Amino acid sequence: MTSYEAVVVGSGPNGLAAAIALTGSGHSVLVVESAPTPGGGARTAELTLPGCRHDVCSAVHPFGVASPFFRSLPLEKHGLRWIHHPIPMAHPLDDGAAVLLQSSLDATADSLGGDGPAYRRWVGNVVRHWDDLESLLMGPLLRMPRHPIAAATFGLPALLPATRFARFAFRTDRARALFAGAAAHAIQPLERPATASFGLVFLAAGHKHGWPIAAGGSQMITTALVDHLRSLGGEVVVGTQVRNLTDLPPSKAILFDTSPAGMERIVGDRFNEAFRRKLRRFRYGPGAFKVDLALDGPVPWANPSVGRAGTVHLGGTLDQVAASERGADVERPFVLLAQPTGADPTRAPAGKHIVWAYCHVPPSSTLDMTAAIEGQIERFAPGFSRLILARHARDPKGFESYNPNYVGGDIAAGAATLMQLVRRPVLSADPYATPDPTIFLCSSSTPPGPGVHGMCGYHAAQSALKRLRSR
Repeated sequence: MTSYEAVVVGSGPNGLAAAIALTGSGHSVLVVESAPTPGGGARTAELTLPGCRHDVCSAVHPFGVASPFFRSLPLEKHGLRWIHHPIPMAHPLDDGAAVLLQSSLDATADSLGGDGPAYRRWVGNVVRHWDDLESLLMGPLLRMPRHPIAAATFGLPALLPATRFARFAFRTDRARALFAGAAAHAIQPLERPATASFGLVFLAAGHKHGWPIAAGGSQMITTALVDHLRSLGGEVVVGTQVRNLTDLPPSKAILFDTSPAGMERIVGDRFNEAFRRKLRRFRYGPGAFKVDLALDGPVPWANPSVGRAGTVHLGGTLDQVAASERGADVERPFVLLAQPTGADPTRAPAGKHIVWAYCHVPPSSTLDMTAAIEGQIERFAPGFSRLILARHARDPKGFESYNPNYVGGDIAAGAATLMQLVRRPVLSADPYATPDPTIFLCSSSTPPGPGVHGMCGYHAAQSALKRLRSR
């Protein structure tokens, strides 16, 4: 087999980002993918009807457009184009009203009435200091922040549980609901510490960078990354299963865009037992149940402004969202919904629309949540069910089968608890490195965690480059 200076196992956005960073530094790199196509969570497929192109996992990318590494790459030359809906996110309520996350911080704050000043204070603080906080938000936490004051003003409220922060910071149900929906991206009960950080960061990201989709679907992110990698001289092979290190060509460094468990299985006794125990202590979070729908028209939202949003949070009040996220209300799950065809009609045949919707469920759950998800949509869009032409559902086991990194259906590749925000997957200033100086982890199981942003891969590549240079 041909030898390489680095081999990357797995072709998700992080694996491709690591490969690009290494190739761009002058190293020969091979990416090995077991699936028939590259992409990991950033793939698009006709899951329902011909011409209806659904995102298999990730669909909306606030941190893709915000990624410092992606911004440094000429991905637009390889076909990537970001599309912004008129409204980044909407949160409808039962009284027919809707709370809107608008691109403008001031417009959003003004719509919250008496809670406007509080929104400007808390969310506005993150927006104003975003550039100073970027290295903290997009990298390992166990490093001295470049801007300690900005980090402290963000970190103190961010460490609170989302429910506690929302009740402390806001007085109205509207503002609390808006914050709860954003905080629920933590995929954790909102009573847990540090879930407030997700609410603050996701809302601020909407004002700073937006919540865009990729024109043509998330697969276009993968296509652009692969094309750019190949333009630099990197190689990608697909359909190649890696069961142990002997399946790989000789190299000076191996980077795993896999779960910690997947890396341990392949590496075996190259790791000492103490480190293997640390990897086994890594905990995975709730699973995902997702429904993709082909529709005979746009979703008939009770509040028409919701139809202008790219992302819709369906869950009602703060208390209702919190009850869903701790598993107390299975019949009314908090649903995250994307409606891409509102801004990208090429994703479906003329006159047709697609919807991407999912909820959080216990790991490896076999409960069919299709009716519950569709019921939540119908709750805020009466008559919606009559438009359904076809559906495709995937439960946690289906997600794990699709991508073994999603252990138990955990699409975040590891629970985002306070401890695992710091220890991801191990407590270290360089969580990408392992005791073996040739092996690194570059997946979403490392900081800064889930999302199509490539920063886990970028940081892992920097760790590998240091060792390659030292040798």
